[in-house]
Amino acid sequence: MASSQDVHVRICGQEIIKYDLEIKALIQDIRECPGPQSVLMDFNSEVKERFNQLRLRIQNMEQMAKEQDRETEKQAILSETESSRRQMLSNQTAWRKANLACKLSIDNLEKDELLYGGDSTVRQRKATKESLVQTSGDITESLMSISRMMAQSVSQSEETIGTLATSSRTVLETDEEFKAMTGTIHLGRKLISKYNRRELTDKLLIFLAVALFLATVLYILKKRLFPFI
Repeated sequence: MASSQDVHVRICGQEIIKYDLEIKALIQDIRECPGPQSVLMDFNSEVKERFNQLRLRIQNMEQMAKEQDRETEKQAILSETESSRRQMLSNQTAWRKANLACKLSIDNLEKDELLYGGDSTVRQRKATKESLVQTSGDITESLMSISRMMAQSVSQSEETIGTLATSSRTVLETDEEFKAMTGTIHLGRKLISKYNRRELTDKLLIFLAVALFLATVLYILKKRLFPFI
């Protein structure tokens, strides 16, 4: 059975993957964002929140690595943590590039609208943008579906932790009962040994008393029957 600490590490790793997927989906949304600036700002706000959550999970993973007893497990978790940190930096770079591209696209679109008004070229670009947004939305939904499945896995792992905690308490209680029973058995053994020694002493005293009684009887008989001896 996996230890509670191992389950915590696995849950943290799953959450890191979940936030990474959500960030990638949001970056894709930013790349295909047709505007306006307010929509882009909303996307960026969500990305910042996910990055904060991801950064916190990576820090938690690093702390759990330091708490490992075996060096091999410690190094394996630290390696995974470093890989997650590099992926986060890569996502931050992609996020900046997506923002630049989106802002440039929005600026160009606004210029076209100012220059050409209701020109068919502008309408065509809008239709293309809408198609791209729809495709991006489908991709985002797929990634979110994966994220939800991972969240369910995290929930199941949390239930496993609860079961492990309950099992640990049961084992501790059983251990305490076993120790108490062992103490009682040890005390009983001492009492039995003491009573055995007392029985042996009593038998010896009875034997000496009987011997003394017989010796006394013999002495009296000797004095009565053979007074001249």
